[in-house]
Amino acid sequence: MVHQDFEEEEEMDASSTSHSLGWETGWRLYEAYNELASAAGRFEGKVEAPAVVVVGQQTDGKSALVEALMGFQFNHVGGGTKTRRPVELRLRYNPDCREAPYCRLVSDSEPRVSTPMPLADIQAYIEAENMRLESDPCQFSDKEIVINVEYKYCPNLTIIDTPGLIIPAPGRKSRILQSQARAVENLVRTKIQHREFIILCLEDSSDWVNATTRRVVMQIDPELSRTVLVSTKLDTKIPQFARASDVEVFLKPPASVLDGCLLGDSPFFTSVPSGRVGSDREAIFRSNEEFKKAVSLREVEDVALLEEKLGRSLSREERSRIGVSSLRLFLEELLQKRYIESVPLIVSLLDKEHRSVTRKLREISQEISSLDEVKLKERAHAFHESFLTKLSLLLKGTVVAPPDKFGETLQDERINGGSFTGSDSFQLPNKMMPNAGMRLYGGAQYHRAMAEFRLVVGGMKCPPITREEIVNACGVEDIHDGTNYSRSACVIGVSKARETFEPFLHQLGFRLLHILKRLLPISVYLLQKDGEHLSGHDVFLKRIETAFTNFAESTEHACRAKCMEDLESTTRYVTWSLHNKNRAGLRHFLDSFAGTDNSIPTTIIGNTQATKLPDSKSSNSIVVDSSCSGQSQTITEMRLVDLLDNTLWNRKLAPSSERLVCALVHQIFHGIKEHFLVSTELKFNCFLLMPVVDKLPALLREELDSVFGDDLDSIFNITQLKCSLGQRKRDLEIELKQVQRLKEKFREINEALNF
Repeated sequence: MVHQDFEEEEEMDASSTSHSLGWETGWRLYEAYNELASAAGRFEGKVEAPAVVVVGQQTDGKSALVEALMGFQFNHVGGGTKTRRPVELRLRYNPDCREAPYCRLVSDSEPRVSTPMPLADIQAYIEAENMRLESDPCQFSDKEIVINVEYKYCPNLTIIDTPGLIIPAPGRKSRILQSQARAVENLVRTKIQHREFIILCLEDSSDWVNATTRRVVMQIDPELSRTVLVSTKLDTKIPQFARASDVEVFLKPPASVLDGCLLGDSPFFTSVPSGRVGSDREAIFRSNEEFKKAVSLREVEDVALLEEKLGRSLSREERSRIGVSSLRLFLEELLQKRYIESVPLIVSLLDKEHRSVTRKLREISQEISSLDEVKLKERAHAFHESFLTKLSLLLKGTVVAPPDKFGETLQDERINGGSFTGSDSFQLPNKMMPNAGMRLYGGAQYHRAMAEFRLVVGGMKCPPITREEIVNACGVEDIHDGTNYSRSACVIGVSKARETFEPFLHQLGFRLLHILKRLLPISVYLLQKDGEHLSGHDVFLKRIETAFTNFAESTEHACRAKCMEDLESTTRYVTWSLHNKNRAGLRHFLDSFAGTDNSIPTTIIGNTQATKLPDSKSSNSIVVDSSCSGQSQTITEMRLVDLLDNTLWNRKLAPSSERLVCALVHQIFHGIKEHFLVSTELKFNCFLLMPVVDKLPALLREELDSVFGDDLDSIFNITQLKCSLGQRKRDLEIELKQVQRLKEKFREINEALNF
């Protein structure tokens, strides 16, 4: 008799929500949402039907609670990780399914297809998936196993059972378990982040201060505004309380422990009897009926034990928080409310989707009708003009392409296009470059790269000059064995300049080529955005892409060769009018130690009346003041002998000679640097950037003529494209009918709810 009362109570609870809506309207509402969930993956708009996501630790009894809510067992429960893929159960109350639940397994690849399957086969499929993932490197998958269930004792709910959270031990020995714990936590956070989902947060603790599961849930829902809190295994906790006051605090925790806007205002408390359904020796229950009745009996016993501990009867409010049936009724009413509130939004979304599918169908019909040679040639020419227009727009500057998708910061640009570094591997800090943190593309990015090149190369100092280099540069002439320090300075200066600047030339070419190649995908995006892209003609687009890439690479190579030729000319022969840019600086340098270093004759560096440095208006001769006395003439001749001894006959390198050679080398190096900077920037602008504007159009036009001379069917994939477009059109027609059917269903439901 008691069991019969339990059965009537369960049946009444399962159908109460449908009856509150009206049986027909409620059934149509849940069926419409079920169909919507299957079709939502193909919609442009975001569609998330309300659902309950169950979250808990590995041994909190998640799967057991889900089974108790459904009224039958379906999964493998127990210690360890038993759920490695989320299981989405779309439960529907159906009074005609009395003997056993009617189950359909939804296909992973095609959500519209579902296969009727006995409960035992579904259990085997879930266990097989768990075993497969156990040996998989990923261990877990976020792809749900979707099951549609109809049963007399099912509530109208959509429940998603997630893998249990893991708290591994610290230390290197637990690294594998720690990795699994992170994977499960990431999966759970991903599932509960949808705002339409209700979070069923399970805690297996007799003290609410311990927030093991809430720690993860509150990262997504910090106020617990869409979270229902459930304390599981109540039957094991009641004996732990020694005083009635402890039970009072447990049933109604203070705000200091559970603050926030908790759904239902306070936690729920449930117990699920242990044991599996089956016919073998280990089974406790012979049928799902016995299991369901045991759940109801456990609820009555929990109420009795609580009243005994408290020494009083539970209030109606307290009683509404005890047991699986109370939780099920609360969830069903809550979910139904969400369903009803979402109906107007769904109607609006389906209207938008209907317009979108209709537009796509019209575009595909137009594209099929345009697949003839004349129209294809017209479209190819139009694509050619539009492509060049987009390239020009990107170089001149535009904000149409989103910088977060196509822009590059200076750091990204250095990683992808190479950095400007010399032999010392020094790299200019980002903070020294204007707009370094901005995500640029096109002409703005080209200008920033050139500015960085000027800043880096312009700041280069002449590398150190060793005494060995100076002596080695003083070889033997073809007519005498004297030394020629001016020649030595030239040899060292051009060698240092060539070694320093040549790598920068190659780095600049590679960087600017990277920037030019990036114009192609951005231009394609702009074409697609404006509806000017030739979608479906992959072979033709590949030829245009190849032509553009080859043009950019060959143009950069030719430009770099011109710059290399210029660098070779300035480092092969020293022209003093070009290389010695700062005679005044050199004269000041020599004057600075003329009075202190006696090893340099005053006939070369003394008072300005006696000596002139070589310049463009005088030869390399010594000019002596003719007004000097005879004694002065003798001293001057002696110093002339000293000069020849120091600079021509003596190979012992004096400090003054070393300083003089270093000064000349620095003059030559900086003269080459100034010329290199100006000529390189000018040549890259003229022979790399400008050809994109004035030579690329002719090259692409030649490529089009070449394309039109080939077999158009092979270039434009006309036959294959007609076939694929035809299939796409048929799919869209099916989708349009489905959207139309859903739109009518939800509109009728909306009218019935507002009646």
